[in-house]
Amino acid sequence: MYCHQLLRDYTTYSPAYTIVPTYECFNRCTYCNFRTNPGASPWMTLSAAEEIFRRLQKQKVCEILILSGEVHPHSPQRQAWFQRIYDLCNLALNWGFLPHTNVGPLSFAEMQQLKSVNVSMGLMLEQLTPKLLATVHRHAPSKLPELRLQQLTWAGELQIPFTTGLLLGIGETLDDCWETLEAISHLHQRYHHIQEVILQPHSPGNQQTFDAPAFNPHQLPEIITQARQILPADITIQIPPNLVKNEQWLLACIEAGARDLGGIGPIDEVNPDYPHLQEQELREILQPAGWQLVPRLPIYPQFDSWLSEELQAAVKRWRKFIFT
Repeated sequence: MYCHQLLRDYTTYSPAYTIVPTYECFNRCTYCNFRTNPGASPWMTLSAAEEIFRRLQKQKVCEILILSGEVHPHSPQRQAWFQRIYDLCNLALNWGFLPHTNVGPLSFAEMQQLKSVNVSMGLMLEQLTPKLLATVHRHAPSKLPELRLQQLTWAGELQIPFTTGLLLGIGETLDDCWETLEAISHLHQRYHHIQEVILQPHSPGNQQTFDAPAFNPHQLPEIITQARQILPADITIQIPPNLVKNEQWLLACIEAGARDLGGIGPIDEVNPDYPHLQEQELREILQPAGWQLVPRLPIYPQFDSWLSEELQAAVKRWRKFIFT
C-alpha cells in the first residue's frame, strides 16, 4: 500500500542518496553551510558518480537527489555545469534510480530539458519577504522572491511534480510565513503540481556567518498546524527529523500535520553538522507512539501520468519493488 495521504498512523520518507555536482555557488547566503567560492570546488565526475551508483546497487536506495551550488546564469561555465547535472541524472536513471534535482533557479529551457531525466524537481522559496534581501540574502542574487516564484510557475506549466518549502528563523515574521504559504497554495490551485512543502528550521552550522540561534522547535507544531490550514490537503508537509532533536517535539510535529520526513541518506549535505536519523532510529521513535514509517518514491502516484513512458516504466518497477 502506498501511503502518502494524510492517514492517522502513517508517515513517509524517501530512501535517498545525495549527489553534489559542485559545492561552488555565486550566492553568499549568510546562513549557508554548504557552499564554496566559485572555482574552489571540484566538480563530480561521471566516473565517480558511477562508482557510487555501483555501490548503491546493494542498498535499498530509490531516490538520487542531485543537489548543487549555483553557477551564475551568465558564467562561461554555466552550460558545462548544466550538462553535468543532466548527465548525472541520466546516469542515475541508467543505473535504475529515480532522480530528483534541486540546483537553484533554472531557465525555462533548462527545466524543460531536465524534465526528461527527472521524476520530480524542487526549489525552496525560503521566504518571500523582500526585507531579507537587505540581510541574509544581501549577497544572494538568485534569492529574489519573484525569480523563485517564477520557477514554481514554470514547473506548473511544464507539469513537473515539485517540492518547495520555507526556511524558518532567518529574520522573517509569522505573517511572512503565512504569505509565503499562501503564494504556494495559490500556485498549486492553478497547476496542481506541488507534492510537498518543507518546513525547515534554521540550524546553525560551523561555516555560516549568520549570528542567530537555532529556530525554536517548540514553535514548529503551531506553524505546521497553520500551514495545514493554508495549504491544500493534497500537498504533504515535510519536516527534516535531524533538525528536530527532541523526540517528543518530533512526534508533536507529526501530530500537528507533518506527514513526511524527507530523503533519508548518509549525510544531510545542507546541514552537515546534523547527522540524519536513519530508518531504524526513526522507527524506534515513531512506532511506540502508533506511527508507521513507510517508504515512498520521489514522485507521488497522482503525477505518474505527467512522465514520459520511459520514466513511467522506471517508476512502475520501483513501486512494485518497494510496495509489494
